[in-house]
Amino acid sequence: MALEDPVRGAASEALALRYGVDTPGEILWNDTIAGLLAHRSVRVFRPDALPERTIETLVAAAQSAASSSNLQLWSVVAVSDVARKQQLSVLAGGQKHIAEAPTILLWIADLARGRHVANEADEPHEGFDYFESFTVAAIDAALAAQNAVVAAESLGLGTVYIGAMRNRPAEVAEVIGLPPSAVVAFGLVVGFEDAERPAAVKPRLPQSVVLHRERYDLYSQGAGIASYDETARAFQASQGQPEVGWRALLINRGRGASSLHGRERLKDVLRTLGFPLR
Repeated sequence: MALEDPVRGAASEALALRYGVDTPGEILWNDTIAGLLAHRSVRVFRPDALPERTIETLVAAAQSAASSSNLQLWSVVAVSDVARKQQLSVLAGGQKHIAEAPTILLWIADLARGRHVANEADEPHEGFDYFESFTVAAIDAALAAQNAVVAAESLGLGTVYIGAMRNRPAEVAEVIGLPPSAVVAFGLVVGFEDAERPAAVKPRLPQSVVLHRERYDLYSQGAGIASYDETARAFQASQGQPEVGWRALLINRGRGASSLHGRERLKDVLRTLGFPLR
């Protein structure tokens, strides 16, 4: 499929923002792809409430994502209460956009429902004890949430994922009253972006690093990573951030348990929350 102007120009601009200089060249193009490439993590929101029926719309989109064996091992809790959002902000390390935005959606890896259904039928539920079941629940929640992100952005809303909900998962579970065998995998802040402080499209690794054909090749990635490190430095400079590049961020995250901000205890905490993880 050849790209024609002005489509070619729009695609080139979007690819330049997403990749910097290492773009994959021409790609297929339509409004859906344009929206996906324009994704940004928004962290400055107006306090305006979401339009009526927005949450139901996002959940309908989320439930249209794939679900492993149609088990639907996820749930979502929408939190708009000011005090509860403030509690969650503190538990997530003081991320103020959680408190400032109108709503945060908490995406739950939910094995509690499956256990409950089996108990009511007086049937065993040992299969939910295994790590595979938790993995399915977490993946299903992520697939659902990403559908919600795409839907939200199509409605003119901004979003940002909150992995720090896993910093103190037991306390988060208590804030929203989760039963055993349910845990918040991550949060998703939703609201209207503050147009006076817009977020930027963050460049990603070049496709020469992440795209492999037929077999994975670890040792061919060096040039692309080095190029991306410079792209990341330039982006950081444009945002007034320390110019550390990308490799330093990656290395610092893997340096030790302290860089995980409490998540190094996640397996033990999950077991206290009713996930045997056999």
